[in-house]
Amino acid sequence: MDAAEVDAILARFPEARGNLIEILHEIQALYGYLPEAVLRYVADKKSTPMTRLFNIATFYHSFHLTPQGRHKACVCLGTACHVKGSAGLLDELGRRLNVGEGDTTSDSRYTVGVVRCVGACSMAPVMVIDNDTYGGMTSTKVPGILKKYK
Repeated sequence: MDAAEVDAILARFPEARGNLIEILHEIQALYGYLPEAVLRYVADKKSTPMTRLFNIATFYHSFHLTPQGRHKACVCLGTACHVKGSAGLLDELGRRLNVGEGDTTSDSRYTVGVVRCVGACSMAPVMVIDNDTYGGMTSTKVPGILKKYK
């Protein structure tokens, strides 16, 4: 942990109480996730209970407590996608990358996740990698799409 960089973030928010979410966003931007040691440091520096920071970090889906891959690959498991076989997509993605849901590949290239709906039901089943949405997915399309992100 670079205390000077974290201190610089904290200095921009002298009043922590109403700014904890923004503080955590900036820390995550710095590290790519919210390291426990940094959360403990912030809790101490801002006289805020660690449980408060942890509650915020686990409540909002945009925060991560573990390192994330360069690419976020999500499979939609909403009703339309589920009915059209998205569970099989998730299995194939995990098999191809050798990880489970919520895990990051050993090379830190991908983090695999699920979402409950991406709002693209007419394209079901859907997989999203970073900001790219792939509709009409089948397990056989997964390898070709992954090649685009190597």
